[in-house]
Amino acid sequence: MGQILNRHAMDVSLALTRHGFPIYHHTAVGDNEGRILDVLSIAVKRSNVVIVTGGLGPTDDDLTKECVAKFLDRRLIMDEVALQTLNEYFAHRGREMPEANRKQALCIEGGQLLPNPNGTAPGQYVYDDVRAVHFFLLPGPPLEMNPMLENEVLPKLGILFPHSGVLISRVIHLCGIGESDVDAKIKDVTTSSNPTVAPLAKEGEMLLRITASAPDAQAARVLLAPVEDRIRAEFASYVYGVDDESLVSVVGDILTGKNQSLSVAESCTGGLLSSMITAVPGSSTYYKGGVVAYHNDAKEKFLGVKRESLEEHGAVSQEVAIEMAEGAREAFAADYAISLTGVAGPTGGTELKPVGLVYGAIADGSTTECFRLQYHGSREQIRIRASKHMLWRLWSRIR
Repeated sequence: MGQILNRHAMDVSLALTRHGFPIYHHTAVGDNEGRILDVLSIAVKRSNVVIVTGGLGPTDDDLTKECVAKFLDRRLIMDEVALQTLNEYFAHRGREMPEANRKQALCIEGGQLLPNPNGTAPGQYVYDDVRAVHFFLLPGPPLEMNPMLENEVLPKLGILFPHSGVLISRVIHLCGIGESDVDAKIKDVTTSSNPTVAPLAKEGEMLLRITASAPDAQAARVLLAPVEDRIRAEFASYVYGVDDESLVSVVGDILTGKNQSLSVAESCTGGLLSSMITAVPGSSTYYKGGVVAYHNDAKEKFLGVKRESLEEHGAVSQEVAIEMAEGAREAFAADYAISLTGVAGPTGGTELKPVGLVYGAIADGSTTECFRLQYHGSREQIRIRASKHMLWRLWSRIR
């Protein structure tokens, strides 16, 4: 129903890819026997390893183990050691084990239980020798599933497939340039088979993921290096970071290293830029504060924007953006200030000032630079893109 984020798909894929086991398919299915059996019948036709998460609990809608047993035409057998472990789990908490939990000690015939020190549901490994498919059944709660994946599944896969090699990825972050412009300049590397280069969508910026396959990590990095070097050289003005780095983190690192500070004045973004900055730990070392001046009166009172500027040019103008940035820098005694004012929509646009028009300015006490930006998309897209663009402009200026 979409009410719960499918974090399992991401966690399992990241863990297995890191160890050289590529994931080819994800399927989400409800707690329904017929649908689960259908999914299993599809999975065994296209994969030699099937990892199933969730549905190992004590309630009637926990059907994973029962469905896999039925699919394999095998019995469920009570495992006395697992049952004893369950009894001890509840006794340690001063409780008697509910009768419903007994089903968690059932093991598929010919299978092997995987210990779960973090919960009541053991996992299972079952090999289907008819179809040559390995099944791993893991509990749903992430604090139980992830440790079992790392401690039980990955070591087992390493034994089953000892020559799988490794996959190493490097994600290059770019801003200020479009995907089509990037693709046109590096066609030769985006069509390579090893390493592969894949563009990834992210609002307000773009990512290039380089992935290399090799027998070991060092060999994979040797394959990655020249491709990363090529991308960095081609787009030196746009590549701001790699992997887990963000626009905020790289800007913050530079400002912190120079012992410089930043303040923000926002109108159309309504505090979004300040929120992005303060979401990163350590931002207090360089970020002095911000003003959300939505109404013109607030622009005048808190940022010193001139009434004449507002009346003559309007709140969405180069003149007002410049005065907002300069006012924020002075108000907080910061080395730099960013301002944003625009029409985020979906209403409020005119022929001269359409929805998506944003002015952003950067002030440093000696010069103030203003940028006219024009975006298309939803209100949220416009706000995110404008905020990230001005962070990129600041990065370009201070780096």
